[in-house]
Amino acid sequence: MITRRKLLLALGTGVLAAPLACFAQQQRPKVARIGLLETAFSSSSAKWREALITGLRELGHVEGKNIIIEYRGAEGKYERLPGLATEMAQMKVDVIVADSPVAVQAAQRATTTIPIVMVRTPDPVGSGFVASLARPGGNITGLSNINAEVMSKYLELLRAAVPKLSHVTVLVNSASPSHPGFLKRIQATEKANSVKTSPAQASTAHQIEAVFGAMKQARAGALIVLPDPFFIAQARRIAELAAQRRLPTMFWTGDAVEAGGLMSYGQNIAEQYYRAATYIDKILKGAKPADLPVEQATKFELVINMKTAKALGLTMQDLLFRADKVIE
Repeated sequence: MITRRKLLLALGTGVLAAPLACFAQQQRPKVARIGLLETAFSSSSAKWREALITGLRELGHVEGKNIIIEYRGAEGKYERLPGLATEMAQMKVDVIVADSPVAVQAAQRATTTIPIVMVRTPDPVGSGFVASLARPGGNITGLSNINAEVMSKYLELLRAAVPKLSHVTVLVNSASPSHPGFLKRIQATEKANSVKTSPAQASTAHQIEAVFGAMKQARAGALIVLPDPFFIAQARRIAELAAQRRLPTMFWTGDAVEAGGLMSYGQNIAEQYYRAATYIDKILKGAKPADLPVEQATKFELVINMKTAKALGLTMQDLLFRADKVIE
């Protein structure tokens, strides 16, 4: 028989248990979902991805614990990006990290509400991603990494490495919205460096092979590889083809020089991914992308591969003292 005392005790325990259970549920930490939209995967992008994860971890965001990272990659096929961006938007991730201008463009078209953090984006204002660097104004913010100053140095650096250089091929990806501006900036320095340039289009591995055949016919003495996720995925093959034809190469990232390219001038990309974690952290804590200023690159590195230089018969004497990193 249930006595009045037992009934009151049971009711009292239930009343106390309900709020405690509710409190425990409320205290359960939210697991944030971060979408990483990658244009092309490579050993370099794997390193950059790890830099992002390290930055997040240092800020208290641990994958598998309080964050889940949803990876989506276009494998160098830029036409796949819109569909992948739409998929992320439908998943309702908390923030999207886009690794190139074409990826940012795809994410921008897929959502106007989910925060987007851009990485490796050269001209976010001119591309229409943000209203201004100081006050982005929409759902996009992040880091800008290549500026006109970098492009204007390429021919100068190549001439310092190869004094008799007169003709340079510029590898261009027609799918990249940034490349026309990059090419224009390089061509603006032709007269000052007494070097003629000619663009060569490539957006597939087969087309890259064909470019080297065309360079031989045009008697080009060097190759500039413009900043592009697909080109970094092909960096080792580009370096191999250039070595076979004894052609100096200029890249924008030291990762390509480690893969066999002659030299690079540009920002440390891994560092930029590491910095992107601070934007994600602020957004997850409630900050609006519209109020987070875009961070511009301020430090650029000259990286030289002396093993490649020696194979090409180049001393690099005038450049070694300027180099930030020399690969032996």
